[in-house]
Amino acid sequence: MNLHVRTPAGKIAFSALVVALYVAVMAASAGFAFGQYQVRIATSLYALAGIFPFLVVPLGFANFLSNALLGGLGPLDMIGGVIVGLLTSGAIALARRSRFAPLAAFAAIALIPGLGVPVWLSVLLHVPYSVLAASLLVGQVIAGAFGALLLAALRRRIHIDQED
Repeated sequence: MNLHVRTPAGKIAFSALVVALYVAVMAASAGFAFGQYQVRIATSLYALAGIFPFLVVPLGFANFLSNALLGGLGPLDMIGGVIVGLLTSGAIALARRSRFAPLAAFAAIALIPGLGVPVWLSVLLHVPYSVLAASLLVGQVIAGAFGALLLAALRRRIHIDQED
């Protein structure tokens, strides 16, 4: 299967669909996405940047939007979410041509949010960084596994153009 999203209008439309999907998955999984063990399955969608690198910014925005609509922790959480979203999806996009891209997606999705988010959550929640990092890493490992599986499956089905 060849999926080409080449025109600016096509990229914008596809980006909007991915942002909507991210927010919808976050809303549907909010019961376990914001608890002690934050299993944020929506972050597995960062793996899409391994096929479509133009999604890096929209995925960062998707995290901002979901934190604004569902998180309730305010501006620091929303801005931190953008940064983590950009770093995670950006790392995946950088590794997209590697044969280890799914493994890189797993590591990025597990480690960047798992170790980055507790930086500001520890300030907002007055909980030690190490406690938050341990609990977030558990959930992000699950999301990372889903992201790696998603990317591996898509790489088999969608041709990656050399000209992105």
